[in-house]
Amino acid sequence: MRLELTNVQLIGDELALCWNDGVEAYLELEFLRRACPCAACGGEPDVMGNVIRPKVGYNAKSFELAGWHLVGGYALQPGWADGHNSGLYSFDYLRRLRSAVAPS
Repeated sequence: MRLELTNVQLIGDELALCWNDGVEAYLELEFLRRACPCAACGGEPDVMGNVIRPKVGYNAKSFELAGWHLVGGYALQPGWADGHNSGLYSFDYLRRLRSAVAPS
């Protein structure tokens, strides 16, 4: 079965995600933003494969979600109140983030 989001809701300071396999995830907005996979936030590899990680600065608006879009049936693209919107969170990546915060 192909992994798909069936519902996305902003609830307080968390993003609630419901998947087509019945799994639900609740990700805190600050955690989600700090986990941004874009090159400006997470870095990108140079020609030798070394990841160059930039210094990222945040402010209060950095953790306010202004909206989101589903991209191509494979990713969620959040738009943050500080204007940042280049992170594409693949569905697989979002599931890994869920695993990182799910209770053991």
